[in-house]
Amino acid sequence: MAQVPSRKEQIIMAHAGLICQIAKTIQNSDLLPQTEEILKVSAENGWTDLVAAIRRILGGERELAALTASLDDEDSTIIEAILAGIQDPSTLPDPEARPDPALAAPGLAHMIHDAIRGNAQALEILAGMAEQMTAAGGDMARLGGQMRRLVEGERDPEVLCKGMGKQGEQLMLGILEELARLDAH
Repeated sequence: MAQVPSRKEQIIMAHAGLICQIAKTIQNSDLLPQTEEILKVSAENGWTDLVAAIRRILGGERELAALTASLDDEDSTIIEAILAGIQDPSTLPDPEARPDPALAAPGLAHMIHDAIRGNAQALEILAGMAEQMTAAGGDMARLGGQMRRLVEGERDPEVLCKGMGKQGEQLMLGILEELARLDAH
């Protein structure tokens, strides 16, 4: 079985486009208008602290500790990846890469497991993912709608898979299988 990416790797993969955009803008100031639009939308969506730190990077600041002092772990990881990419472009994530679908069930199960055990960051990430999944429609929307039930302990596949197609059902069953493994340890 493939290795589940670390939380940091998952954050970097999820924000690869932004990370690369900022690093490219540092190298090519012609990209600044496009980057400013992205930052404006990001700030409107509640990423104000992250956007403020990115603007400081665009202004020339490079001290990691100073840039991340008031940021949460997710935002700090993004800033760290941007700075690493500016220093060494070979470290930049591939913005076109898509996560391995075989890792979706174990990755989600691990986050659900962590959220059940009181990890506030895992719960926050799951809530954001559930919102995005719900907006995607279809089986993803149904799966996103079941996240809360999974965190609350529901494990009945008939309840959780109701209305899902074959792929959604397979993903949910994979999550339940991995949760059973995690709960056994």
